[in-house]
Amino acid sequence: MIPVRILTDDDVKSMLDIRSAIESVEKAYAMKASNKARLFPLISEDLHPGSADMDIKSGVLNEEDVFGLKLVAWFGKNVKIGLPALTGLSMLFDLKTGFLKSIINARYLTGLRTGAAGAIGIKYLARQNSKVLLVVGTGTQAVFQVAAALSAVESIKKVYIFNPAQYESAVRFQRSIKKELGKIANDFKDPDNKNWHKRLEAIEFIVVASPVEALAETDAVITITPSRKPLILKEWIKPGIHFSCIGADMGGKQEIDEKILDDAVVFVDDIAQASTVGETQKAIREGNLCIDQLTEIGHLILGNTRGRQSDKDITVFDSTGISLQDIAVSSYLLAKAEEMNIGTIIQI
Repeated sequence: MIPVRILTDDDVKSMLDIRSAIESVEKAYAMKASNKARLFPLISEDLHPGSADMDIKSGVLNEEDVFGLKLVAWFGKNVKIGLPALTGLSMLFDLKTGFLKSIINARYLTGLRTGAAGAIGIKYLARQNSKVLLVVGTGTQAVFQVAAALSAVESIKKVYIFNPAQYESAVRFQRSIKKELGKIANDFKDPDNKNWHKRLEAIEFIVVASPVEALAETDAVITITPSRKPLILKEWIKPGIHFSCIGADMGGKQEIDEKILDDAVVFVDDIAQASTVGETQKAIREGNLCIDQLTEIGHLILGNTRGRQSDKDITVFDSTGISLQDIAVSSYLLAKAEEMNIGTIIQI
């Protein structure tokens, strides 16, 4: 009989704070760049085109003696019937024996690890002291993106909110965002909780019907939509802007004008994956961007390469979401759960 620890979504909320998620994801990127971790091929499928998809991401963290996978599904219409749009499970296995160690509800885990990726892009590639953020998309994941960005980049003072499909959704998001961010600070037991709430009160959250005027003063953009066509055109942007492109994680998806990549410094989480299913896929397919122009962000975190060279550089982080993020955060959660005796143990 093998003991397996089961962690619910509430267990994850009780243990995982924003900073720890960011640190775990940074660690995963760095281990990949150091050849201490490896990805396995992605399985990704449209279940209902435009409204539901699923993927299975797997890999190994040699340094932590674990391998694992995460199966996650997105059903966009679930919100209309009172269900979460995102659902999934993360599974950790012992690299020495092959036995299952833990099964973790991956809904909140995915939200935070994905938010962490967008924030890491801004942290390492946006201009110093960036003050204005534009968030494109107002689904469930957008809250995590804002939370992580504000945590990682304390100079942000203004957040523009744009929903390309429904202006009213952006308005609802703007009305609820401070309350939702406050919940995240409490749920994740942020050590700077009082400062977090004080800071929230000072930040402006502004809804825009079009991103054009907002882009005139925006330092960093996070795109988090299921779009299959450009939502931001090259002629709208100014020198020095940064993009963390999160939504494109499947063939055919696209959120920004591929021409933006012509003059950009481009980083990705994984070259093979990003070039086939990420924001860079169309530019590479059409020959406007070469794979050798892509650099994995782990090398930037380790200091092996340079990122932004000047305040006029346009920078892009194409994050398709890799299994190592999930495995690193799951490994952190399992260690903490064992220390705190959280979760349910079953014998299989």
